[in-house]
Amino acid sequence: MEHNSSVHSKRRDRAAGNTSARANSRSGRSAEVPDGFLLPLANSSELAVELRIRIARGDWIEGEKLPSVRRMSEETGLHRLTVYKAYNRLKDEGLIESREKSGYYLTVPRRPAETGFGSIQRFRSPEQTDSEASGLEAPQPALLGELHSVECRYQFSQALIDPLLLPNSYLSEEAKHVFDLYPRVLGTYAPLQGDEELLNVLRRYMSETCDFVPEGQELLVTSGGQEAIHLTCEALVRPGDAVLIEQPSYSVAIEMFKHRNARLLPVDIHPDGYRMDEIEALMRRHRPVLFYLNPTFHNPTGWCVPAEQRKRLADLAETYNCILVEDDAFRDVYFDTPPPPPVYSYDTAGNTIYIRSFSKYVFPGLRIGCLAARADLMRRLLTAKARSTGGTPLLNQKVFAHQFQSERSRRHLHKLRTALQLRKEAMEKALEGSGWTWHSPQGGLNLWIKLPEGISPQRLLADALGSGSGEDTISFVPGSFFDPESRPDPHIRLSFSMLNERRIAEGVALLRAHAEKQGFR
Repeated sequence: MEHNSSVHSKRRDRAAGNTSARANSRSGRSAEVPDGFLLPLANSSELAVELRIRIARGDWIEGEKLPSVRRMSEETGLHRLTVYKAYNRLKDEGLIESREKSGYYLTVPRRPAETGFGSIQRFRSPEQTDSEASGLEAPQPALLGELHSVECRYQFSQALIDPLLLPNSYLSEEAKHVFDLYPRVLGTYAPLQGDEELLNVLRRYMSETCDFVPEGQELLVTSGGQEAIHLTCEALVRPGDAVLIEQPSYSVAIEMFKHRNARLLPVDIHPDGYRMDEIEALMRRHRPVLFYLNPTFHNPTGWCVPAEQRKRLADLAETYNCILVEDDAFRDVYFDTPPPPPVYSYDTAGNTIYIRSFSKYVFPGLRIGCLAARADLMRRLLTAKARSTGGTPLLNQKVFAHQFQSERSRRHLHKLRTALQLRKEAMEKALEGSGWTWHSPQGGLNLWIKLPEGISPQRLLADALGSGSGEDTISFVPGSFFDPESRPDPHIRLSFSMLNERRIAEGVALLRAHAEKQGFR
């Protein structure tokens, strides 16, 4: 494994060096990375993504002039026409405006800090004229985090559990008990790899539910699954690296890989899993550094990859020296039959990183997750962890460890599955007769729905969020948020986990009414 890791690292170094050389050749300058960017950027789409990220994090304020096309070309090494195309993408989206003989200026206001990160652009679909767009005032979030921060009555965009379904009083008492057991718990840091008590709890849990037991130092506690994905990016991905990613895929992961300037190669996922010949062809041709996958109650579709494909994935990863990053956030949220064992359980060569998040359904405020990896990969992940947080908060780990595998927690999880299944069925019933189509998932928190031809998800979202009073506003996630290439998509994701059955019926009825109005336009 040490030899394979070394070869893999050298291959990545060569790839990063080649792409950097290409960027420097374009710009005719030395290999300096300008502030705010990770080189190289290959085209106008990638530059537009980077500019959206910089706008969302507040690099410019409303009314501020952006760098000129010439200056941006010099900074990025891209042709001026490429920069011009990227700027015009943002102009069409309403993020910036052009002023004659002056340049480009930011038009979206920064939101107050207490309301969340980033900025919200005004919606304008590409096919609309200026006069049509001028009457639209509905906000169109540019990133998923912004969409989650928009207040609305019917929340279908967040794949989180309704707090009313959680045993909040029990957790409060359990937290007090932890202070009695560990009076100095706030007086020290947790070990980098995680609190040993929690690590033992997680090892027992995985032996019971996942068909493997992480040995020795093969387990790392993280602050949720999102941090685990971030650590993986930091440890393994360099600019220009090829990364396989499902199409559609978890939008936050897409943003992270793009921010590392990875070269994303989409892999289609279907109700019956992957086309394995497609995956092998991509691995053979592009030699990707890793494949980020979400095979169990996939987000956003809810589909589940069968066991035989999981075994084949482990074999392909070994053959082509590709790391599988298996994101398994919804394993415990099944309705009838437990899902197949993780890909990690079939991997005998150590090419898989297994990510588990419990914060979706086990006390989200604790933000507990973990990842499992063999020793050579774990060393690199621990280095990334040391550079970032230095360790997951000890209090959170202690509270989680003391309640996670208790009998009370097991009973709660059984009841939670029943409640979520009822909510899924309520949403499906509310959608009957709509002409919308979906594959009914056997687990997870979402429905992945295809809208009829002629209904625009972006326009529907603008109508649903901009319906006026706040009493009938609705949020959901358009399919384009889950596309690695940000292409238009006729699907939407509706999460059924945040609202009870009555409010699901009300919200879906309003959403259908908006869609019907759009169909008559």
